[in-house]
Amino acid sequence: MNLRMLAAMMAVVPALAMAKPLSVCTDANPDGFDVVQYYALVTTNASADVLFSRLVDYDAQAGKVVPAVAQSWSASDDGLTWTFKLRSDVQFGATDWFKPTRPLNADDVVFTFERVFNTQNPWYKTSPNGYPSVQSLQLNKLVKAVKKVDDHTVQFELNYPDATFLPTLTMGWASIYSAEYAGKLGVAKAGDFNTKPVGSGPFVLKSFQKDAVIRYDANTNWFGGKPKAEKLIYAITPDATVRLQRLKTGECQIALAPKPLDIQSAKADKNLKVVDNAAFMTAFIAINSQHKPLDNTLVRQAINYAFDAKTYLKTVFDGTAQDASRPFPPNTWSFDKDLGDYNYDPAKAKELLKKAGFPNGFETTIWTRPTGSVLNPNPKAGAELLQSDLAKVGIKASIKTIEWGELIKRGKAGEHDLLFMGWAGDNGDPDNFFTPQFSCAAVQSGTNFARYCDPQLDKLITDGKKVSDINQRTKLYRNAQKVIFDQALWVPLAYPTAYALTRANVSGYKVNPFGRQDFANVTVN
Repeated sequence: MNLRMLAAMMAVVPALAMAKPLSVCTDANPDGFDVVQYYALVTTNASADVLFSRLVDYDAQAGKVVPAVAQSWSASDDGLTWTFKLRSDVQFGATDWFKPTRPLNADDVVFTFERVFNTQNPWYKTSPNGYPSVQSLQLNKLVKAVKKVDDHTVQFELNYPDATFLPTLTMGWASIYSAEYAGKLGVAKAGDFNTKPVGSGPFVLKSFQKDAVIRYDANTNWFGGKPKAEKLIYAITPDATVRLQRLKTGECQIALAPKPLDIQSAKADKNLKVVDNAAFMTAFIAINSQHKPLDNTLVRQAINYAFDAKTYLKTVFDGTAQDASRPFPPNTWSFDKDLGDYNYDPAKAKELLKKAGFPNGFETTIWTRPTGSVLNPNPKAGAELLQSDLAKVGIKASIKTIEWGELIKRGKAGEHDLLFMGWAGDNGDPDNFFTPQFSCAAVQSGTNFARYCDPQLDKLITDGKKVSDINQRTKLYRNAQKVIFDQALWVPLAYPTAYALTRANVSGYKVNPFGRQDFANVTVN
């Protein structure tokens, strides 16, 4: 070997060692990594989207359910039995705390769903706060049994047909867990699911430092093909301005949830790119219908009339969102454009308050998060606008700014009065909003932030899932929208456009309309 060849080889070694990971500036800490315990999108992004896989996924561009761990599926004529044929090459990622000895099989699928559906299963009680998505979607009532047919075939038996069952399996809560890992841990150490997860997704967890960083390594045996990045870093950066600065200096290659002003700044920077997509999301103010005097329909209607939502939209979103009027965006089938709107009308608000018995108003609280997100780019400004508008009609509202994780926890418990919140659907079905936000079951699980349980509305939502004909479902869902509108359960705020900022040398990244993240095919050139 000559000296020139040796020198060339030595030059390659440090270059490889110094290869940059894919670093993503995110806006908040995840609640944990045992994804079935939670429903916040930031937790789904940090766990389900990178660590786990599901039976099926949802192709946002094609608008349909596609194979994942299950390579095919079929349903019986009566819609009560669903059969899934599993791939044979799905590997769980090896971690510092567990080395799998076999590929994913039917035992893992049965364990995963038995844990969340079967109250007699010893693993069912390992989630301190239950399973919010499963309970709010009433899947524990829908699924009768999950059975292993053979190593690569699983059957779900349902108690009644449900048009939303298959797309629901694309959601984060349906991520498949390792039964072998569970067997090694035992129920007594189930907490390790939340801190030391094992999944079959594109990456494996290496470490998590709260308020700082999450580190992942590529799962080289991932059935989707080896991820383009050998390492993935989530740099937890609550301040959007700091996220942009980190992007500009190259500390991050992707920055999520930018502020409107930061989007304009990035467009003027040749080293950056702006990526966007119309989001299947709604920003809203939830009105807690279990708190007095917010339990009065006239009071809730008055709050809707009192708030200048158009000024809010311009101030907070600055052209990056549409004005909202319904629970889901207007390009969703069954959207009822003819219901009308609560246009800004302080005089009408005062009239309704007087009729409700509050001519001099009342005192209440406004809850919001401290830092911006896709669904709330400027929480402080939004809360102050609401506070000012309510004061004009006699409602004295104090603002409580609460850290995101605590806000979610206390919001689920129904402690709030008025709560700035947002919801992202997991596919294009309207039920992604109806069941988790307005059903009675969702009051119990905590995702129904309006805390409103009405038998008439609940039946419309339930019946809408039991029929497959889209015309029948549309009729039911328009009736449901009328109840929600008449009861003024929300102050709808915005249908945002989802944006992300990237370095110019990043390719393969796409903004998902449902807020999900796919970094497996992202390349830093």
